[in-house]
Amino acid sequence: MERTGPPARFSGLLAALSAALLVVGGLAASAPAAAAADTDLARNGGFEAGLDGWSCTGGSGAVVSTPTHGGTSALKATPAGSDNAECSQTVTVKPDSTYTLSAWVQGSYVYLGASGTGTTDVSTWTPSSPGWTQLATTFRTGAATTSVKIYTHGWYGTPTYYVDDLTLVGPGGDPVASPAIPAGLRAGTITSSSVALSWTGSTGAAGYNVYQGGTKVLSVTGTSATVTGLAASTAYSFQVTATNSAGESAKSAAVTATTTAGGGGGGSGLPTHALVGYLHSSFANGSGYTRMADVPDSWDVIDLAFGEPTSVTSGDIRFSLCPVTECPNVESVAEFKAAIKAKQAAGKKVLISIGGQNGQVQLSTTAARDTFVSSVSKIIDDYGLDGLDIDFEGHSLSLNTGDTDFRSPTTPVIVNLISAVKTLKAKYGDKFVLTMAPETFFVQLGYQYYGSGPWGGQDPRAGAYLPVIHALRDDLTLLHVQDYNSGSIMGLDNQYHSMGGADFHIAMTDMLLTGFPVAGDTTKVFPALRPDQVSIGLPASTQAGNGYTSPIEVNKALNCLTKKADCGSYATHGTWPGLRGLMTWSINWDRFNSGEFSKNFDAYFGG
Repeated sequence: MERTGPPARFSGLLAALSAALLVVGGLAASAPAAAAADTDLARNGGFEAGLDGWSCTGGSGAVVSTPTHGGTSALKATPAGSDNAECSQTVTVKPDSTYTLSAWVQGSYVYLGASGTGTTDVSTWTPSSPGWTQLATTFRTGAATTSVKIYTHGWYGTPTYYVDDLTLVGPGGDPVASPAIPAGLRAGTITSSSVALSWTGSTGAAGYNVYQGGTKVLSVTGTSATVTGLAASTAYSFQVTATNSAGESAKSAAVTATTTAGGGGGGSGLPTHALVGYLHSSFANGSGYTRMADVPDSWDVIDLAFGEPTSVTSGDIRFSLCPVTECPNVESVAEFKAAIKAKQAAGKKVLISIGGQNGQVQLSTTAARDTFVSSVSKIIDDYGLDGLDIDFEGHSLSLNTGDTDFRSPTTPVIVNLISAVKTLKAKYGDKFVLTMAPETFFVQLGYQYYGSGPWGGQDPRAGAYLPVIHALRDDLTLLHVQDYNSGSIMGLDNQYHSMGGADFHIAMTDMLLTGFPVAGDTTKVFPALRPDQVSIGLPASTQAGNGYTSPIEVNKALNCLTKKADCGSYATHGTWPGLRGLMTWSINWDRFNSGEFSKNFDAYFGG
């Protein structure tokens, strides 16, 4: 459940602060007059130079032209998840000196403060300001204080807030020299999609920028960083600069690194651009039953829907063909197996898909984990399949309270699933094809919310696929998130995107190929996946699911992601001509719709 105000344990403090503002009277309405020798030390406090000088957590800040208090620009910042949208800068000050910090703000629960003062850190706030209101506070620096951080932020779960005409008035500090050029840049661990870098710190540096081929790709505060989202077997050049309030140093000497060959993702034999579809094999619905031998040649990966458990927690997965009473034209098991072999001989991959809407799977015990491995192995062996598709939906995956780091999960259903899939991969080797089809709620929603949240109360399923994807990323052939049957999801632009048009697919896919901080925590960044590991999931027709996207809009999304054309208002963080392709629910519904989806794919990629 989204928070709409501060947690209860802060309510007494906020009430006291509110009362204090009322008693002081003029404090929130006007700032004390500055002494003649004082100057405004805040950099770009009117935001007329964009965000120059400011750093906003989780990419939460932007500059807008309306509303403004003065000039033509103001700061707009939007809290999300556990990120309160703090925007800050470090200012050089003099020891044993008095300073007044003020700003004009709009919004609910807007805070203004200073930290690192060397005496008592200060802040002030307004619980509600529908129009421009001035906040102000005063502090004195300590005997050894030469810099302070000034900041503004909102509150968790509250709407966007605005800031303009921020000033810090007091004696100017000694000029800050630009930092020295970082030395000793070197490459550490290298994978097929990432390069770890480290360097020697520069005197006077407050942070560092990392450049890849001359383009800034990361900003960090420490002396190490890992650049992700790289292509396999490719040489890259990196440089680093040091930054502080005076500016940025020149770039360091370059270091080159070549990524390793593509990871064991089981993608052997897939075309550069692949079409993935689900085949209704164990049931019938309004689309009709399609025999394996009748699956059109357009489909490169065929997911058999579905293998389902004997009970939610058993781990015992079973698969059988649709009964004759439900599917009069169903083939025999022998004919089905022969058709699978024929598809494989033509270069197609055939997988067993586990789960689906009705197949809840919870591997809550090690016994269920082991049963899952043995039963899935039996299906793969009996039908001669190429691998496994994980289509866990509903309540199959959720995070226990306190399980807050996707990089080291502790929830049994998560840990046991990861272990089971790794066991299957070890058994079948590098040719094992592993795909996943989570819903956006379990992946991209993790940008805002993860599990039950820092105080509990959120849906524990939020982002619950992230630890599974992350732990298995070196084994993963394809991730095709279902960009359908979804609510609106916030993208990396901090705007909400809705199903049915190119924009939704562009924003959701950009998150996977760029990486993102989980629940707004910049210390917990979900790394980018390789482009060849990502396909876009869509419904094949209006009957197949909510969020149908016309071929014209599908092609716009592909153009944007692979060519940076037709992007509309969303600015992607890269261009990925190696994007693997498209997935759809389903082959049956596409045939029912005269092959519109597959024909469009073939026309676009020259199939």
